[in-house]
Parts: sequence; C-alpha cells; structure tokens
Amino acid sequence: MGGSSKPNFSVKLATAPDPLPAYKFWVEIESIVVAEFEECSGIRLERDFEKVEEGGVNDHVHILPGRNKYTNIVLKRGMMLGNELWSWYQEGLYDAKVKRVNFSILLRDVAGEVAKRWNVINGFPLKWEVNQLTSDSNKYAIETLEIAHDGITLGQ
Repeated sequence: MGGSSKPNFSVKLATAPDPLPAYKFWVEIESIVVAEFEECSGIRLERDFEKVEEGGVNDHVHILPGRNKYTNIVLKRGMMLGNELWSWYQEGLYDAKVKRVNFSILLRDVAGEVAKRWNVINGFPLKWEVNQLTSDSNKYAIETLEIAHDGITLGQ
C-alpha cells in the first residue's frame, strides 16, 4: 500500500501585537461618538444545538447547530449632565413605539486608534438605572443602560 500522507499545510508564526486594552472603548450611534463608558458587558454570541441519537450508532451522539442567541448589552458610565440615555429609554414608553438603533462599540488600541468594532443591530433599551445614592459615600453616580438587540457583527 501507499505510504502515509501528511496534511499539506504550513503554519506562519506572525509577530503578535500586544493584547488590546479593555479600558479604551466608546459607543458610536449613527457615526457620532455618543460617550465613553466605564464598563461594557454582554458582547456575546452563543449557538443553540440539538443532540440527535441515531439508532444503531452507539459510539457517539450527533450534535446539530441551531440558532444564535445574543445576550443583552449593558453599558455603565458616570452620570453626566446630558439626558441622552434617559431620553432614548423614554421614547416609546407611552405609545409603544420603541426607537431601535444600530450602534457600534469601538475598542481602541494603546495609540487610541480603532482596533475592533462590534456593530449592534436594532438595539433598544430594556432597563435604565442609577446606582444607589448614599450621603456617606465618595463614589460617583453611575448610570446603567441595558440594551436588547437582534445581533452583532464584527466591523472594520
């Protein structure tokens, strides 16, 4: 018989740049930088799956890919004098005409240049909150906005 065949591929080791800092990001709505935020969470995609047990196949279970699921985006920032986030949440509160917007979360490198862009599709606010206000604390007031959406794409 023939000899063993090896896969024909090569691995190129590139000089890896430094990891991107998680503290340099901002949110852009309709090409306008809205604000820098203290914290952003929920940039997550998860795929459902289905297990299929086939009769006569006893050594494994088939796993079939399903729908994508997206978690809510949560943005936190120090309370500002402007009311942009509050106003966005209030839209549709009484007439059920919630304003959906496409927006982007931009991560900057150490030089301040955009390194990653996550485009969030059809986002709308679910929850607006201010942290606990106490007279014996020296912490800043933090505004939190939780946003549902239809998906995330990786932009350029």
